[in-house]
Amino acid sequence: MSSIDPSGTFTLGDRPVRRLGYGAMQLAGPGVFGPPRDPEAARTVLREAVAAGVNHIDTADFYGPHVTNQLIREALHPYADDLVIVTKVAARRGDDGSWLPALAPAELTRAVHDNLRNLGLERLEVVNFRSMHAVHGPAEGSIEEPVSVLAELQRQGLIRHVGLSNVTPGQIAEARRITDIVCVQNHYNLAHRDDDALIDALAQERIAYVPYFPLGGFTPLQSSKLSSVAGRLGVPPMQVALAWLLRRSSNILLIPGTASADHLRQNLAAAGLDLSAADCAELNDIQGAEPA
Repeated sequence: MSSIDPSGTFTLGDRPVRRLGYGAMQLAGPGVFGPPRDPEAARTVLREAVAAGVNHIDTADFYGPHVTNQLIREALHPYADDLVIVTKVAARRGDDGSWLPALAPAELTRAVHDNLRNLGLERLEVVNFRSMHAVHGPAEGSIEEPVSVLAELQRQGLIRHVGLSNVTPGQIAEARRITDIVCVQNHYNLAHRDDDALIDALAQERIAYVPYFPLGGFTPLQSSKLSSVAGRLGVPPMQVALAWLLRRSSNILLIPGTASADHLRQNLAAAGLDLSAADCAELNDIQGAEPA
């Protein structure tokens, strides 16, 4: 792990991006629904991220819905030439803020056009198909039909590259028979490491892996172990968790989200955090930590 450059780049599609990016999910209102309390503060965070060198932003038009994409356009359009905006489709929001599947061909096509309009783009760089076979974590089930819809939109020139989110290895293989897959976005962190073998397999294929919930699913004991390492290093636990992910594999791209400029700076500092071999060994033990 220590030989991997955490401040380097990895190719997303055919574009090199810095390994520490930014996720826009938290820019929407509570529950990722409705507008933020302070839209200008949200736009400021986006501008600061790009000014700090971030050139990979993750979003979705169902965040809000429409809110985060509109904020991105307002803050950053016209976009820098090296900025890669990745979005996702296959979900929609109910009037009560619920998360609902939107898998029909017409829904997927409409979602792509909504993303294009709200982001102010003529073509989307990467569109992730977000499997809704299960809301929390991947579940088996064919994704052939929706991925085929995205592949057709790709042939029409509306999408450059296709990615996947919340998927199993079998679904990845199924999708790759339809079109090239440039990234996989799944739940993975120090404590939740079901995708260890998948990350290594994707690295061999030069496919990016984008973990979400870098602190999601920790037990109290696991959290205390992370906090212990962070306290010794004098940095926030989130920064340590991100630094470990950057050193886990060179194909990992991070998209930590925040609505705070201070937290943004803390997150970006993870690329420069020096974890020793002893630190990494202690962090690796977190996965198996269970309450007594």
